[in-house]
Amino acid sequence: MDRPAHELAAVGLTLGYPGRRVVEGLDVTIPPGRVTAIVGANACGKSTLLRGLARLLRPAAGSVHLDGRPIHTLRGKELARLLGVLPQDPTAPDGITVLDLVRRGRSPHQSWWRQWSAEDERAVTGALAATGLLDDARRGIDELSGGQRQRAWIAMALAQDTGVLLLDEPTNHLDLAHQIEILDLVVDLNRAQGRTVVLVLHDLNHAARYAHHVIAMLDGRVVAAGPPGEVITRQLVEDVFGLACVVVDDPVSGGPHVVPYGRHHSVLVAH
Repeated sequence: MDRPAHELAAVGLTLGYPGRRVVEGLDVTIPPGRVTAIVGANACGKSTLLRGLARLLRPAAGSVHLDGRPIHTLRGKELARLLGVLPQDPTAPDGITVLDLVRRGRSPHQSWWRQWSAEDERAVTGALAATGLLDDARRGIDELSGGQRQRAWIAMALAQDTGVLLLDEPTNHLDLAHQIEILDLVVDLNRAQGRTVVLVLHDLNHAARYAHHVIAMLDGRVVAAGPPGEVITRQLVEDVFGLACVVVDDPVSGGPHVVPYGRHHSVLVAH
């Protein structure tokens, strides 16, 4: 089901924590209806930027706009009906089932005059189906594998039924097969439902294969933004990660694929 594509942008955004500025004066535009990956070395400000876009951090300066409206002017439930967030390493109450977790995604749509409805039930069932968890709905979260747990959290965000979805390192702590499973799911959601997705990723090759748009950060600054084929270059990898490499064509996707040298293989590659 296609949905209106929401526009998310930051202007002059400055973010940080007590006694420490992390990003300063950033201008960022998220392409609507596309998958955007934020990449960079550890502590470069990726997750901080995502938290600022999600209104989980209050800006010291600048602003974030959703469809042209400053998000700080939106009421909490109004924003939660437009923008969903999955933080790093979310935690669930002991003993909660998949179904109960996913149902929590409908809380922004609830009020004292609007209780659980057929629309809520459809949203929850659709989220479970989209993430392949219908058969596991009655299982406890603690019974699931790492990949299944991540799908359950994504299902909760889907049930929230927002046009924008922000995911902070959704492949963290997962083995390779489960990483691909989660990233394939992200693309499915974008293609089938037109959701705007922003995700923080550590793996450049995952970003190159699964994102339409890549934002590369270094020391709290955006140093490049655009399609993967334009952003992920040998020079950028060396500048941002301090890593010598070659960038070749991905034999599966045709996009860029980063092959690092490393101290023990650079001579072999060079020859």
